[in-house]
Amino acid sequence: MDLRTLQYFVTVAEELNITRAAEKLHMSQPPLSAQIKNLESELETELFIRGKRRLSLTESGKLLYRRAKDILSMADRTQAEILSLSRGMSGVISIGLVEGMAPDIAAEWFAGFMKQYPNVRFRILDGSTDDLLEKLRSGIISLAVITSPCDHSLLHSFRVGEEKMTVIMSREHPLAADNGRKVRIKDLVGENLIVPSRKALIDTIYKWFRTVGEEPKIVCEMDSYLDAAALAGRKVGLSIYPRTAYIPNDSLISKEIAGNKKMEYLFVWRKGHPLPVIEEKFIDFVKDKVMDGTQQQ
Repeated sequence: MDLRTLQYFVTVAEELNITRAAEKLHMSQPPLSAQIKNLESELETELFIRGKRRLSLTESGKLLYRRAKDILSMADRTQAEILSLSRGMSGVISIGLVEGMAPDIAAEWFAGFMKQYPNVRFRILDGSTDDLLEKLRSGIISLAVITSPCDHSLLHSFRVGEEKMTVIMSREHPLAADNGRKVRIKDLVGENLIVPSRKALIDTIYKWFRTVGEEPKIVCEMDSYLDAAALAGRKVGLSIYPRTAYIPNDSLISKEIAGNKKMEYLFVWRKGHPLPVIEEKFIDFVKDKVMDGTQQQ
């Protein structure tokens, strides 16, 4: 099973038609059919069920297809990494950054890493934590900075920062009158609340309220803190968001929640999915920054 034969097999498995597969591979049909038969002989099993008009994969064929895709992908990555090393470490690192303090945290990494490796570029995608986790699962990005918690059975992670949680409200709201006092959880009992749509954070807010024997009155869940701030400005409710959430106009005020209510930021990547050398080096670079205590907290 050399790489070329595996590529032939994968193409036939995806087309399920020898003629179309041969056209896609720019070769004639008889040699392709012979390659597939030789592969079946080598593995001592049938890989395809041959119908009148199209093929279908056997269970053995389905297994080989999955493994062959992984092998070919790894071969491509290995070739790209070797070329990158020979050119002095180059390439594009795709990373997702959650709203809030993540862009500020990551800016120092990007500047420092590009100083060491001038041929490296970054492709940055933003979104909510759930958006970024879905992009990780689908392979659109390999790395991300998200808010805690995360599924440690599926993700490698380490902490890179934290920030306090605040309440965004209209300046006309009674809680805005005392500028010196933090907002207590008991002050929020019975108030209409606008919160981030992430389930894990909503569960955390419920836990906060249970400490005072109450439940939150959540009237709206939103991904965008700008939209949440707009609703707070319209007096729809009070928005609970990280301290770095941008306040779009002077009619709003942000007040810290008492009791050391914080949100942690985690650097994450998937377990069981080998990364290019350049991304592994970037992970090590970020870890060193955090461990050295030079990373902004």
